[in-house]
Amino acid sequence: MNADPILQETLIKRSQQKKRISPLNYKERLFVLTKSRLTYYEGRSEKKHKKGSIDLQKIKCAEIVKHDSSPIPCQNKYPFQLNNLPGRDWKPSEYLPEDNEEEVAEEEEEAELVLAMYDFEAQEPHDLSLIKGEEYALLTKSDIHWWRARDKDGNEGYIPSNYVTEKKSSNLEKYEWYCKNANRSKAEYLLKSEDKEGGFLVRDSSQSGMYTVSLYTKFGGEGSIRHYHIKISETPHRLYYLAEKHLFDNIPDLIEYHQYNAAGLVTRLRYPVGRKGRHAPKTAGFSYDKWEINPSELTFMKELGSGQFGVVRLGKWRAQHKVAIKAIREGAMCEEDFIEEAKVMMKLSHPKLVQLYGVCTQQKPIYIVTEFMELGCLLNYLRQRRGQLNNEMLLSICQDVCEGMSYLETKKFIHRDLAARNCLVSESHVVKVSDFGMTRYVLDDQYTGSSGAKFPVKWSPPEVLHYSKFSSKSDVWSFGVLMWEVYNDGKMPFETKTNAEVVEFISSGFRLYRPKQASKPVYEIMNHCWHEKAEGRPCFSDLLLMINEVMEPDY
Repeated sequence: MNADPILQETLIKRSQQKKRISPLNYKERLFVLTKSRLTYYEGRSEKKHKKGSIDLQKIKCAEIVKHDSSPIPCQNKYPFQLNNLPGRDWKPSEYLPEDNEEEVAEEEEEAELVLAMYDFEAQEPHDLSLIKGEEYALLTKSDIHWWRARDKDGNEGYIPSNYVTEKKSSNLEKYEWYCKNANRSKAEYLLKSEDKEGGFLVRDSSQSGMYTVSLYTKFGGEGSIRHYHIKISETPHRLYYLAEKHLFDNIPDLIEYHQYNAAGLVTRLRYPVGRKGRHAPKTAGFSYDKWEINPSELTFMKELGSGQFGVVRLGKWRAQHKVAIKAIREGAMCEEDFIEEAKVMMKLSHPKLVQLYGVCTQQKPIYIVTEFMELGCLLNYLRQRRGQLNNEMLLSICQDVCEGMSYLETKKFIHRDLAARNCLVSESHVVKVSDFGMTRYVLDDQYTGSSGAKFPVKWSPPEVLHYSKFSSKSDVWSFGVLMWEVYNDGKMPFETKTNAEVVEFISSGFRLYRPKQASKPVYEIMNHCWHEKAEGRPCFSDLLLMINEVMEPDY
């Protein structure tokens, strides 16, 4: 029979696209030759999907193609090309209307190329696995957190947007030594943890748009850290430098030079630790458009504590991802309203927010599944380390919280219960904001004022105490109280006063006293947060600038 295969083999097929040479132009295809046709398929022989074919009678010429300078060397001995007429290239679309090869080529021509910074294992059939360092073509960005992409083998699916970065040469995120979200305190923690001579990383400076090199040395017998501001020359052509004699067109060239030459630094840049200190970021949900979690996929482990909603346990999802599981005590919250809001809350994703992964609502009690934070709540963290945290560490804690709140502010999302008890600390001592927006669903007398509204009195501004008027500016007031907690080792604000006395105290214009550990500039930031009128308080982005100004300058 003409349909019986004569030859069958997996080969590398090159796209008809000519303008861009890329690994994405090459795809593995299963080729099957019969007496009448040459057909190629996507997938393996046991489960293949037809992509195109050509009638052998229409082939006028088969010629060997000389190997060009493409980045994908063909592994076969004789790369070949089929022509339908002498001197004219065969184009599959002329004979194969069912094959969209040219459409794919055009799509790839326009597709943005990205590099994977982390490995990602697909959790659902519609996801696409990522391999660190490999290149992918973006197909759609319709969801801010999950993009659709194609790998070099033609496989398509959703990938977490925060796991990839632009391929362009000016993008620092693809370099091992760049640690975007590390402030001065976090950089010092990472470098001391590695404890290697010449350990270094590059981070965003406290001055917007600038960068700093943080460098570890054991010179003199004891480990110390220097912070060098990357300067820019005032010449028409912007040049970057650490030492004035050595100027470079870009930061990667500057770093490469100083990896071999100290040239004014305390030691050369020997050992990049930026990526080593950077765990893979959390994804907005475990997979694209997945917010309902099957409880049978959860493994319950030790109890972590008990919150206002119920017991919190350490657990695992599908036996591999560590999570925190909150079992909601019956009668503790307005469940129906919360479940609707959970869909919105899952789309909030930031390095300084505790990530909500999903909910289990098909049984009682319902579960809330979130990112697991190894060092627990900030309030206990502060109390357990009383006297051990220096001023820079305390300010770094406030900066972390302010960054998370600044993101919520841009999303027009009000926390309503910002306090040290509602922030959590990761294994690498990063502080993240938790339980944002949850106060609305609490059914608890402790959170109910005389008007029937729910709010934590000691963290609330006058407009909430008197009119239950919440806004991002009421969150700013709460942030000032949280700063006070941080600089008082987790002490209860207004410790001797009842809620009613606090309302009278605040309404009379009095404010919390200055903590011993807080400098005057730090206490000024707190007082900016406690302006009587909401409109007189700064926004969180302005507070971040104030905090950066108070931080120690780089060298």
